[in-house]
Amino acid sequence: MSPNSMFNLLVGIIILNFIKEEILSFLNAKHFYDTVPDELSDVYDKFSYKKSQKYKRVNYDFSFYTNSFGLILTLSFFFFEGFAFVDSIVRDLTNNEILQTLYFLGVLFIGSDILTTPFSYYKTFYIEEKFGFNKTSKQTFFIDKIKGWLLTIIVGGALLSLITWFYQLSGNKFWLYTWLVITLFSLFMNLFYSSLIVPIFNKQTPLEAGELKDKLENFAAQIGFTLSDIYVIDGSKRSTKANAYFSGFGPKKRIVLYDTLINDLTSDEIVAVFAHEVGHYKRKHIIFNLILSTLLTGLTLFILSLLIGNPLLSEALKINTPSFYIGLITFGILYSPISELTGMVMNVISRTFEYQADDFAKKHSSSRDLVSALKKLSKNSLSNLTPHKATVFVHYSHPTLLQRIRNLNKLSE
Repeated sequence: MSPNSMFNLLVGIIILNFIKEEILSFLNAKHFYDTVPDELSDVYDKFSYKKSQKYKRVNYDFSFYTNSFGLILTLSFFFFEGFAFVDSIVRDLTNNEILQTLYFLGVLFIGSDILTTPFSYYKTFYIEEKFGFNKTSKQTFFIDKIKGWLLTIIVGGALLSLITWFYQLSGNKFWLYTWLVITLFSLFMNLFYSSLIVPIFNKQTPLEAGELKDKLENFAAQIGFTLSDIYVIDGSKRSTKANAYFSGFGPKKRIVLYDTLINDLTSDEIVAVFAHEVGHYKRKHIIFNLILSTLLTGLTLFILSLLIGNPLLSEALKINTPSFYIGLITFGILYSPISELTGMVMNVISRTFEYQADDFAKKHSSSRDLVSALKKLSKNSLSNLTPHKATVFVHYSHPTLLQRIRNLNKLSE
């Protein structure tokens, strides 16, 4: 294959991915005004449903503009030799390949983030604000941005430096050492993400003594689930949308409830949501996902090792001297179709796990309370009750609200 052919292949993949996403979005948008199924007729009143339709439409239009901007920006870098320009700058700055990698990818990351920040700002302070979701102050918005940059530079930079060093030392065998490091890092993050990373952005406090804590602890005791840490996170400082999550395993497992969840749901509904999260733990979903993601990471790194040294990857971007960082950029694009396929498989598995966690919650708590909680959460986030099947299959990690309710109702019959 010639460099021009490789260039055309890279551009073609980018354009086709954009077209695919826009087709899915268009199909989804055609269902914004569908009649709500009978099982969901009590989620919205007439006013709230019209508000949800408008919210979906505004986000659909906004997504098209942001995606189009991203496409134009990316293609401009290809056709106007932007990668070669940045490459020449970093090579003038240093001969150290590790520093070159950090500078090159750092310029692309920070530059892209700066250019897309106005879109993020508009979404937060116009769209989310208009529909009553936003609680983020402008100060918090920009402080979060700076914290995110620093975290990426420190943690991401350290990992990237180590991976580049592995490549310098072992050539194509670098993938084995990289796989080991990423696996250990993933395990570390699973154990300590909530206690180390979350506090950088949010305040977490132990759940206060009272009815809710008593019910959660009693439920945990009934099913033989050791529960030592229940935390409340101040999600309301950024949004009215509610959430809950389970992190870690073994002695490091932790349940985190958003303060908005506590405000929106009854104690019994929260127990049902908690039962769902415990279901994931009891069915070993966290361990399974960790193992599967580790295997997929190993496969990706192995394929990367076969291509990373090919000078064609650099020549396609009008760069004569091959480099590790250019190989990463081009490989990321070439691998994206495979990543799309593995992502869809992971979503199928994830949706199956959600059904299993719902089944566990139904068996050990109350399907009525879980259904009620799911409906409230959907209403309060103005979620789409009638998504297109193709969008669900490709992008949804959870079954739709209708699918979950029908499954729970079937179980209770």
